[in-house]
Amino acid sequence: MARSRAAYEYTEAEDKSMRLGFLLIAAGLLSLLGLGCCWLRPALQERGGGGSANCTVLAVRQLGERFACTFSCGAACRGTARYPCLQVLVRTSRSSIPALLHEDERQLRTNPKCSYIPPCARDDQENSENVTYKQKYWKEKVGSQPFTCYFNQHLRPDDVMLKRTHDETVLLHCFLWPLVTFLVGVLIVVLTICAKSLAVRAEAIKKKKHL
Repeated sequence: MARSRAAYEYTEAEDKSMRLGFLLIAAGLLSLLGLGCCWLRPALQERGGGGSANCTVLAVRQLGERFACTFSCGAACRGTARYPCLQVLVRTSRSSIPALLHEDERQLRTNPKCSYIPPCARDDQENSENVTYKQKYWKEKVGSQPFTCYFNQHLRPDDVMLKRTHDETVLLHCFLWPLVTFLVGVLIVVLTICAKSLAVRAEAIKKKKHL
């Protein structure tokens, strides 16, 4: 019995391999749990009840109201600037009620009143020029041409998005890599155990031949 236990004792390299495998298994499980609770579940809820539609621009306008944004000019240099509010009103193929267009879900959460948030520059005039350029783009280049937009009737029935932040590719990668980490950990543990078992059997067969 003592010889059998000694034979199954893992070497230092095998012990490190087992620890690495269990560490990867734990990391994969915790990543799946964390992503599921903190990111994946809200993202799926955000997508739930939503879909795509064809949108057509009804009106493009700038409001008199200006909003603050934070710019960075170095490691320890930050400040506040302002930009005008641009609104792009569209008609969707799913509803006759005008809806406010947004760049994506992040922009909608940051400023639900506006359709576009420019990259925050230190100069307010530069921010205004960026917004004016975007206004001309929607008026002149897009005009009455239909384009694909996205909506969510449950969360924001009066708003539509030009693109989704949480598309299928992002969701796939968020689920895939923790799963791969978990499977690699399982594979390392299984291979280490199998290698040790084969080594013990080979040693036992070798001893029997010498007897």
